[in-house]
Amino acid sequence: MPRDLDDQVGAFIPGPRSELAGATGGGLTGLDFAVKDLFDLAGVTTGYGNPDWLRTHPPAAATAPVILSLLQAGAHLRGKTKTVELAYGLTGENVWYGTPVNPAAPDRFPGGSSCGSAAAVAAGLVDFALGSDTGGSVRIPASYCGIFGIRPSWGAVNLAGACPLGPSFDTAGWFASRASVLRRVGEVLLPGGGEGPLGPLVKVQEAWVNAVPQTAAALAEALAKAERVLGPALSMQVAPEGLEQVFHHFRAAQAEEAWASLGSWVEATSPAFGPGVAERFAAAKATDPGQAATARGFRTMFQHRLRAMLAGGAVLIFPTSPVPAPLLDAGAETQQAVRERTMGVTAIAGLAGLCEVTLPAARVDGAPVGLSLVAAPGRDRALLALAERVAGELQLAI
Repeated sequence: MPRDLDDQVGAFIPGPRSELAGATGGGLTGLDFAVKDLFDLAGVTTGYGNPDWLRTHPPAAATAPVILSLLQAGAHLRGKTKTVELAYGLTGENVWYGTPVNPAAPDRFPGGSSCGSAAAVAAGLVDFALGSDTGGSVRIPASYCGIFGIRPSWGAVNLAGACPLGPSFDTAGWFASRASVLRRVGEVLLPGGGEGPLGPLVKVQEAWVNAVPQTAAALAEALAKAERVLGPALSMQVAPEGLEQVFHHFRAAQAEEAWASLGSWVEATSPAFGPGVAERFAAAKATDPGQAATARGFRTMFQHRLRAMLAGGAVLIFPTSPVPAPLLDAGAETQQAVRERTMGVTAIAGLAGLCEVTLPAARVDGAPVGLSLVAAPGRDRALLALAERVAGELQLAI
């Protein structure tokens, strides 16, 4: 029988929960999961974190294939979780439905935009949860909440029936409280192939320097233990242009797509937005076409560079986030500074379409920080297997 849920962290959207039983005998039988409220469930209106979106859209005609795959594998759906409005944010704040509590650090933000899914897993309400990751919205809440998370290779998981933000960046990722569960979900959702050994480790110099000293120091032991699995890490630069430039180009390319995907609805509806969201859409609308074209050119070059570097099986390793989650009373200026510093790192996999797994490897000032492993596109299954081995070396939950 499904266990009762006491959602004291506010992970699920308000109102009755949409529950669906999984099939019997599948590989995920006995596991409960939740889904971010940008994936469709037949007969349910997808809210996308904003009351005006909910008001102006009909109930979904069909259930997203990614959800159907999990149900067919035996997992039990416990409901839909909160998201940042239109998935355009990184802290996890939602003024309309309430910001989920970060179970690992209640005085800090949970991270976004897959905030509810991360909170549900971190609080033990479900075994795993679906989110989406465009600019870091699985990896960062996983790091902030002290759980496992994966951004798959771009295009590896079906995104039909999911609301878009930046279609050439959007991915369907997931969280889990145990490394083996993260891998088992991948066995259901990921295409076959890509198995086989990985290595060597490549320590990304820019990302370690970008992290605040406390984060880098806290993750040093985890790095050493990962080296026990794959051997001594090579230290290399992957972005000699600097992470600020990587972020600059990511932001321009993503903003162009965000406005192309959602701008017509924003202009037709004039929705009410919470702090920061209206400003991001205004900036997206005002994106200079020339700047966006330059960003797309940089992205192509960056993809070729990173994919060539990783083609033989190398694995990048670096802090998932340069800092732990910001405090709930952090001002807008502090939040923006964290956002820019963080997305310079998350854009490494985002721009190049790589797969990335984050492990809950350390704590800074009592709050979690994650360690990321990144592999070439299509090596998702191998990366999940490697992450499970590294998690064992770190004595994390397997």
